[in-house]
Amino acid sequence: MTPAQHQPQHAPELRAAARHLGRRRFLTLTGAAAALAFSVNLPAAGTASAAELDAARITADPFTLGVASGDPQPGSVLLWTRLAPAPYQADAGLPAQRVTVSWELALDERFRRVVRRGTATAHPEFQHTVHVEADHLPPGHVFYYRFKAGRWISPTGRTRTAPPEGARVKDLTFGLVSCQRYDQGYYTAYRHLAEEDVDVVFHLGDYLYEYAVSAVGGARAYPAGTLPALFNHETVTLEDYRLRYALYKSDPDLRAAHAAHPFVVTWDDHETENNYADDTSESEGPAEEFLLRRAAAYRAYWENMPLRRPQLPDGPDLRLYRRLHWGRLAQFDVLDTRQYRSNQAYGDGWQYPGPESEDPRRTLTGDAQERWLLKGWQRSDAVWNVLPQQVTFSRRYNSTTLPSKVSMDSWDGYPASRDRVLAGAEAAGVENLMVLTGDVHVHYGFDIKRDFDDPGSRTLGTEIVTSSITSGGDGTEKPANWSTYLAANPHLRFYNGLRGYATVSMNDRFARADFKTVSRVTTQGAPLTTAASFVTEVGDQGLTPA
Repeated sequence: MTPAQHQPQHAPELRAAARHLGRRRFLTLTGAAAALAFSVNLPAAGTASAAELDAARITADPFTLGVASGDPQPGSVLLWTRLAPAPYQADAGLPAQRVTVSWELALDERFRRVVRRGTATAHPEFQHTVHVEADHLPPGHVFYYRFKAGRWISPTGRTRTAPPEGARVKDLTFGLVSCQRYDQGYYTAYRHLAEEDVDVVFHLGDYLYEYAVSAVGGARAYPAGTLPALFNHETVTLEDYRLRYALYKSDPDLRAAHAAHPFVVTWDDHETENNYADDTSESEGPAEEFLLRRAAAYRAYWENMPLRRPQLPDGPDLRLYRRLHWGRLAQFDVLDTRQYRSNQAYGDGWQYPGPESEDPRRTLTGDAQERWLLKGWQRSDAVWNVLPQQVTFSRRYNSTTLPSKVSMDSWDGYPASRDRVLAGAEAAGVENLMVLTGDVHVHYGFDIKRDFDDPGSRTLGTEIVTSSITSGGDGTEKPANWSTYLAANPHLRFYNGLRGYATVSMNDRFARADFKTVSRVTTQGAPLTTAASFVTEVGDQGLTPA
């Protein structure tokens, strides 16, 4: 079937309900959500999940999509897997019956010293995904985990708990990744990251892309017919998104990175649709239609990510912003800059700033998330306050001639929102601010200035922007606009257009950022290079070559 022939549709009753109730209400009214099969509370006894499948009857390996862990806390960690003997089928090769899955957590890879074990139910309503909140664990420890269903045993994963809250922690190292479009290259960078010694990995968005994937996997250039035709259209329905996660997670390098490290995830736009803003789609069609799609995308995201119960979606809404601590060394305020934002000014894209984009009422975070962030900083006693989020925070001119255009999809399109955040950081006494960013498919290192018009103004923090894993193809070390960007933005300390990831190591004296690159992604096996390294000191922010 060609992309033009396939026109995925939501169920007629969903579309009818959307038109009748309008916008958000059709998925949030009591009873309506459940009737429309978008309620995501755990299925209760007596529902469609009442029938149980004897796991001994599973005849093919159900752990084809690997294992993952996430959101480490001092006494617990989230463990994830998904049963999918046939991941490229809509039913993943299992009947609509619940399956009991056992799990183990041990201090050693051979599971001779098991510290916790239990069982969990893989519900068909959640595409047989499993989310285990393993708790009552000692803080600051490394663990190994695995799952079992019938005679099948999953790959072994490695994870850790965070240090005790308030503890004086010597150091911390974390990785930054984003933008992993499957059909634009191989996940070589993930294979290298799996071998790194990092405590945790932050995924900053675009884990998934909604665009069609051809039978040859696009730039991966598989033999003809390798992938089924069901991937060769844009994702719209819940089934579409679930299948696309199966495709992405079938990649062995991505599975290796998840098995090696706990991930802290947040989304950007492509997990749903390019450059959407709140309930406004890219095409600016009917909001109720887009919210159906958003509900499907958000549900599939929760199902396939190592997320805890507070992140369960409610129809088209999912509270993804949350706070994590690494002792007293670092506080991480994970943002969602997509779900609550004002629509992009001037029709989106690169535009000249003006009254519409500079309207003080405009917000990138929404009012509630902004208040949550600023209050969290007021209570923080961490050495480092770190902001994992999606789009470029620092000002970015694309011309040395003023006025210059800026990206309306980034914080430049919401300058009042950025000003409030920076003012809140200053008012809270945040001295060591680090913003973590993805989205743009290049490495940037920025000094965050109090006044971007004055290069001599106080540096309030630093921004580490990681390049893509694959999105954009092979890339180049110095893109065509490299010299223009460096000249137009004196606070831009580093720019590289190859693919890769970044790592940050921090202690109570300084933080070091290493920008890692691979020379190519359209073929496998590229070596890893550290393109540049910078440090920023506690109490004296600003990137200096290491």
